[in-house]
Amino acid sequence: MGNFLFLAMAIGLVALIVAYLLDLAISRASAGNARMQEIAGYISEGSMAFLNREYKYLFVFVAVVAAIIAGFIGFETAVCFVAGAIFSILAGYFGMRVATIANVRTAEAARHGMSEALKIAFSGGAVMGLAVVGLGILGLAIAFMVFKGDTNIITGFGLGASSIALFARVGGGIYTKAADVGADLVGKVEAGIPEDDPRNPAVIADNVGDNVGDVAGMGADLFESYVGAIISALTLGAIVYKGGEGAIFTFALVAAGIVASVIGIVFARNMKTSNPQQALNMGTYIGGTLVIAAAAYLSTTIFGDFKAFYAIAAGLVVGMMIGKITEIYTSGDYGYVKKIAQQSETGPATTIISGLAVGMYSTLWPMVCICAGVLISFFAMGGAQDVGMGLFGIALAAVGMLSTTGLTVAVDAYGPIADNAGGIAEMSELPPSVREITDKLDSVGNTTAAIGKGFAIGSAALTALALFASYAQIVGLNTIDLLNPLTLVGLFIGATLPFVFGAMTMESVGKAAFEMIEEVRRQFREIPGLLEGKGTPDYRKCVDISTAAALHEMMLPGILAIAAPLVMGMLFGAEALGGMLGGALAAGVLVAILMANAGGAWDNAKKYIESGAHGGKGSNAHKAAVVGDTVGDPFKDTSGPAMNILVKLMTIVSLVFAPVIAQYGGVLTHLFK
Repeated sequence: MGNFLFLAMAIGLVALIVAYLLDLAISRASAGNARMQEIAGYISEGSMAFLNREYKYLFVFVAVVAAIIAGFIGFETAVCFVAGAIFSILAGYFGMRVATIANVRTAEAARHGMSEALKIAFSGGAVMGLAVVGLGILGLAIAFMVFKGDTNIITGFGLGASSIALFARVGGGIYTKAADVGADLVGKVEAGIPEDDPRNPAVIADNVGDNVGDVAGMGADLFESYVGAIISALTLGAIVYKGGEGAIFTFALVAAGIVASVIGIVFARNMKTSNPQQALNMGTYIGGTLVIAAAAYLSTTIFGDFKAFYAIAAGLVVGMMIGKITEIYTSGDYGYVKKIAQQSETGPATTIISGLAVGMYSTLWPMVCICAGVLISFFAMGGAQDVGMGLFGIALAAVGMLSTTGLTVAVDAYGPIADNAGGIAEMSELPPSVREITDKLDSVGNTTAAIGKGFAIGSAALTALALFASYAQIVGLNTIDLLNPLTLVGLFIGATLPFVFGAMTMESVGKAAFEMIEEVRRQFREIPGLLEGKGTPDYRKCVDISTAAALHEMMLPGILAIAAPLVMGMLFGAEALGGMLGGALAAGVLVAILMANAGGAWDNAKKYIESGAHGGKGSNAHKAAVVGDTVGDPFKDTSGPAMNILVKLMTIVSLVFAPVIAQYGGVLTHLFK
């Protein structure tokens, strides 16, 4: 076992070293002229200021929760919790710092062609991806070694990662959408000025939001999924394999996934092509193929058969299928988005109706894929004869889906960097050819971001299910009785929570956006010559509005996600909490898919019209599509992604506090006897 842990740590360090080398390569590239560097400086300053202020809030939160865990669970679990939080913070910090230096260099590289711009943008995303997996496996391997494989303690690491992920996703999502909505509604719709126009006071806040929401927030989200999947596999593997084979296999598979991701990143980064989608697809296919080969070898070497391989392959295939389905529902190359664009000719109402219908339809096939993955992985590992082994198979499917997380995050994080590059090109008045390249990169980035969101949802479902199985094993639940009124109440309350959580985050965006809209209007009204390009907007004021609103509004949803399972478990017992987790998982995944795909479809319907369809920019259809995109922004970038973390955070809170709930939970159940 020790050799495998050292190997895992070594591979984690290799990932971080490669990330550092990519960082150096990006830093050495030209940052363009003085105007470009000035604008990039505003974006970097706003991004890092937000992170620093957010981390001050989170420091207090982490200290309070660590004290509670130390008092009720144990000091070692509290140490793991703090470590998980710190590693998650570091991953987000490293990734966003590099993103804010890669954006201006991507814009400058676009002067010299598509391949050069893609290389810089993708390298920036790769730093985020490799930081996520490198810190994830390094932290877990160290915790596993220090605490001698006690998974009850190591779950604290996952709780720390989940807690930071929730606040990073919700806070970053509120920030970016408040700025985006304010910039679009006042700038594009009311004032009639282009996107990323330097006259718009909210334009810097909008570009900052791309970094804090879509880079740091997304990275924290997948860091949490990655860590959670590994922990669930370690927990269930320890139950079914007393000799440690389950842990050895899990760490070996994760290490192989990191190696495959590095190789895929190198291929995609160095591919000379005018089609960025082709390069990204090539890297993804290479990484996935290598993991499949490694899984087959490890399965036969460690377990002596192909059962684990089938479970892992099921997870990988499900992830790819969900990504493709997401693309079909959200890409302008397919009929669903074109139909929304057509509906926009009759006004915003039909745009909203059509987009919601697409979002609702889009829930079916991803759920079918998830269900197929669960059944295949469960029965492939012998779940019909041994339920514990079948549950371990589901955990392996989640690990399989997330094994190439380094590559997935790289592909996803490259999009916001390209988007920022386009904004810098526009504000710096670079030649139209530069903006054409950055727009193409951004367009592909929108598709990869939508696919990444679908991937995150699928991995969240499998990870939460595997963590749920771990919780059930610890509290001794072999079955959950839906005819038990306490369990049924838990189910209904759990199914309600994603809607309440979604409403809270949507309302938070609305409040922050209202402040942003009023400020942009004020500046247009009061700063002489601003709309004529003769005045200078107060960018910092808009950045401050988004920052303050995001930090204030993120606290209540975060507290709800942590408190709800504890209250249910302590008041009504372990089985009622099991019902709550089941209800939250089912409803949360469906709401997440609906919101992510409806938002992505509205966004690309607007871009499809902007390409010249249905009257093009400035037409009535375009104005309606902008309204649809504005509604979809908090759907796809705030509330939808936060659902993934909600279901995982509730489950891992339950898992960490499972011993306390099993012993002391259900204080009110005697009233029902």
